[in-house]
Amino acid sequence: MNDKLKTNGLLIASIAVLSAFAALSGILSNDGPGNYHHTSVRGEEVLIYGKGIYKDMAAELAPQGIAQDYVTLFVGIPLLIFSFFLAKKGSLRGLFLLSGTLGYFLVTYLFYTAMGMYNALFLVYVSLLGLSFFAFLQSLLTFNLENLPGKFSEKTPVKFAGGFLLVNTLGIALLWLSVVVPPLLDGTIYPAGLDHNTTMIVQGFDLGLLLPLAFVAGWLYLKRKPLGYLGGPVYLVFLCILMTALVAKIIAIAQGGVNLGPVLVIIPAFLGLSITGTWLSLRSIKH
Repeated sequence: MNDKLKTNGLLIASIAVLSAFAALSGILSNDGPGNYHHTSVRGEEVLIYGKGIYKDMAAELAPQGIAQDYVTLFVGIPLLIFSFFLAKKGSLRGLFLLSGTLGYFLVTYLFYTAMGMYNALFLVYVSLLGLSFFAFLQSLLTFNLENLPGKFSEKTPVKFAGGFLLVNTLGIALLWLSVVVPPLLDGTIYPAGLDHNTTMIVQGFDLGLLLPLAFVAGWLYLKRKPLGYLGGPVYLVFLCILMTALVAKIIAIAQGGVNLGPVLVIIPAFLGLSITGTWLSLRSIKH
């Protein structure tokens, strides 16, 4: 395991440095005239943020990016470095933490590359996307899949952790479908919140990629399959950091005076369940 992780060390260091630069750029940049209105190609009036590196993004979306930058800087990067050194010492718990954290960086900069309006950090986002993909793949290949079930206690709470992944998957899928489907049925086509984006990128990646992965990981974890023992804990760690970022985004939106309704309860609840599932799963690993 250590030999494979040694080859991952340069990737981890590069991710830490570049993501710190990207996050600080998002947090500290503030140049520009401020909010202004823009008419999208669909004729929708969109309020643009007008400041800093996210100046061309919608005024409601840019603060969410800044909120996630804080999470990346103060949660993601420290956990990335901490888990790498744990894994390097031979800790299986550390390897799970590292893999899930790398999953967070991979998904984060996939969205930044695809969803963020083009800016001076484009090549930084692309570099982080590539680095995190290969580091994530390398960390997954470090696991001995055949022996993995034997590393967990018979009392591993697969019903709770795997069941939560299934419930989270179905809940988020229904939420996104409730946004996308009604306009298709009434003929308006374009959902609210599309703004001047080309498509519903978050919903597309979630429905097409991330949610199916979560469902399969949860299902295989419930069935105590080797891939479930890998995918379940890794996805739960990833979900802990992602849900932390979503809570930060909710706070940013709420500060803008937007009424979020049930989301104010649902997302923090999912964060709590993610942390609980992760803690119970990693605690069940035999020493």
